[in-house]
Amino acid sequence: METLLPEPQRYTGSVLPKPSKLKLMPLPPSDESPGQRLARLRRERGFTQNELAEKTGLVQTLVSDYERGKLRLNADMILRFSTALEVSTDDLLQPSGPKTLRKPSRKVLRRLEQIEKLPARQQLTLLRTIDTFLENAVLRSARR
Repeated sequence: METLLPEPQRYTGSVLPKPSKLKLMPLPPSDESPGQRLARLRRERGFTQNELAEKTGLVQTLVSDYERGKLRLNADMILRFSTALEVSTDDLLQPSGPKTLRKPSRKVLRRLEQIEKLPARQQLTLLRTIDTFLENAVLRSARR
C-alpha cells in the first residue's frame, strides 16, 4: 500500500518581514549604555572585573566586552550580573531607574571589618580621626 504525502507548499510570498503596527513609546534618553551602567555599578560595589567574573562564572575578558558594549547583554547575563552585584534587573537596564539605597562598597566594608578587629581604644581613636576628617571635608565643600 502506497502512502502519498502531500507536496510541501512553496513559499512564494515576500521574503521581508512586515513592518510592525505596534506603537511603542520611545525609551527615555540616557547618557549611559547598558554596558556603561554595568561598569558603573561594578565600581560602585567595589568589584574588579576579575571578581565579578568569578561571581558570574565568566572570564574577565567577557566582563570587559560586556562593559565596553562589544557584547550585548542577554537575559541570562542580566540575571547573572544583577545577582552578583545585588541590584535589581531594572537598576541594570533602566537608564534612569528608581534610585535605591546605595550599599557600601566592598572596599569600605573590608576596611570596616579591619577596624572591628582592632582593640576598642584604637577603634575609638581611628573613628575620631575619621570624624574630624569628614567635618573638615564638609566645611571645605561648603565654602566653595
